[in-house]
Amino acid sequence: MLRTCMIADYLRPYAQWRINRPDPCDDGRNARAAIGLIDAAAYVAQLDDSSRVIVRLAIAGCFALGRFNPGVEGETLIRFWHYDDATAGPSDLLEALAACAERGLQPVLPRPREGQAAPA
Repeated sequence: MLRTCMIADYLRPYAQWRINRPDPCDDGRNARAAIGLIDAAAYVAQLDDSSRVIVRLAIAGCFALGRFNPGVEGETLIRFWHYDDATAGPSDLLEALAACAERGLQPVLPRPREGQAAPA
């Protein structure tokens, strides 16, 4: 399966989840979020697997076991995409997901104990 299709398949259920959460007091935020995710799914489905952002996601390990996994930070980003602010486009979502995944690759250095110098 194409990586772009895996991403689109990952986004669509989140859009459906937003559609199923009507709230008359949300000022249309759930609808706006659903539309943003549907738009992103359609956008990514049109990309080529060799697109720079798709390659970044692949290098970051987001396509394990034949499915897209954006990690915890990426999933949170998707869950709240366009909920409060709809100024960014689908390419911005993909770039942000790649940045989240790349941050997940950064080694976590142990915090120095009180009185110890930080590692060089």
